[in-house]
Amino acid sequence: MDKLIITGGTQLSGELRISGAKNAALPILAATLLSEEPVSVGNIPHLHDITTTMQLLGQMGIQLTIDEKMNIEVDSSTITKYEAPYELVKTMRASILVLGPLLSRFGEAHVSLPGGCAIGSRPVDIHIDSLRKMGADIQVEAGYIHAKASRLKGCKLVLDKVTVTGTENLLMAATLAEGTTIIENAAKEPEVSDLAYFLNALGAKITGIGTDVLTIEGVDKLANKDIHYDILPDRIETGTYLIAAAITRGKVKLKDTRPDTLDAVLDKLVEAGAEITTGDDWIELDMHGKQPKAVSVRTAPYPAFPTDMQAQFTAMNCVAEGVGTITETVFENRFMHVQEMQRMGANIQLESNTAICTGQKGLTGAPVMATDLRASASLVLAGLAAEGDTLVDRIYHIDRGYDHIEEKLAQLGATIRRIPR
Repeated sequence: MDKLIITGGTQLSGELRISGAKNAALPILAATLLSEEPVSVGNIPHLHDITTTMQLLGQMGIQLTIDEKMNIEVDSSTITKYEAPYELVKTMRASILVLGPLLSRFGEAHVSLPGGCAIGSRPVDIHIDSLRKMGADIQVEAGYIHAKASRLKGCKLVLDKVTVTGTENLLMAATLAEGTTIIENAAKEPEVSDLAYFLNALGAKITGIGTDVLTIEGVDKLANKDIHYDILPDRIETGTYLIAAAITRGKVKLKDTRPDTLDAVLDKLVEAGAEITTGDDWIELDMHGKQPKAVSVRTAPYPAFPTDMQAQFTAMNCVAEGVGTITETVFENRFMHVQEMQRMGANIQLESNTAICTGQKGLTGAPVMATDLRASASLVLAGLAAEGDTLVDRIYHIDRGYDHIEEKLAQLGATIRRIPR
């Protein structure tokens, strides 16, 4: 399998364009199942998870057309199967997102229980229990969810915990349900809002977008001829490249992004000593050649500090001035990168769900192994700040969520290359 080799010590500088958000693209591609007309979706990132989603839709018999700009047109009128098989779902948890739209529009769905990154327990009980409350007959047998419904019925759903994929699945299911559905304790992530705006563009009636109470008035069908929808920029990719500049004491300008989706991250970078300047669709970070200061963060659902950025901040704290703590409250198994960073000389102590990082001036390059998507990114960041060469193995994880990371970092001056399998 491919590896990345990074020679650290270069201060990054330059400009980059940010790709579309993976975590918006995946649910929106699933939501195209709800439309009776072909739908065009743009600003799609070039990622392995996007390819997997297209394979999933294609094996259902759906027609997909891609142009040179990665605009994808989806025509679900040719669907022949209502199944998401284990072979595809095991590699990508987001495959569960076809459950709601398949059941809502076609009255039937057979979806394998999901896989994805091994970062902790992410049960789908909330999806299943809520769909049952909407009138679905659901059986879980031999690792598959088998669901049927003549037509889902709107109702009040109070989610036991904030869940992004749960909110998205139920939001899609409710668009074609009979009557009104109210989702309380809904996730407020920008990617959830982007899905809601997309559905409204197709003719759905969703209000409360961006709040923790979503109200969906069911409609008979979704169909909007000639619709094209561009998904929002990737806030996690944005945050990762900002850390790349901070950890190398550099300066970058990121274009085609959304500063308003990154308030918690930008606040912590300012606390770390970065000068941050923003416009409507760009962010510039300048460390003025200075070592970052250690910061303490606590992950929580949006708009608080994102769990998908904690590994990157852990890497920065390893070479920062002072002591910082990273407390993970969303997933219970999301510090697998710590042991690999310790191989590079990082001073990190784990206490329950908190990583205590004592910063130092540098790390030492070493062979390390990626364990999940964001851990992969954090090891690349650590390599940028290390003396010598860092070899990152199992980078198929990083290809799931970062669009040509080695090319983008090289654009900023990093010495990084991919070693083919």
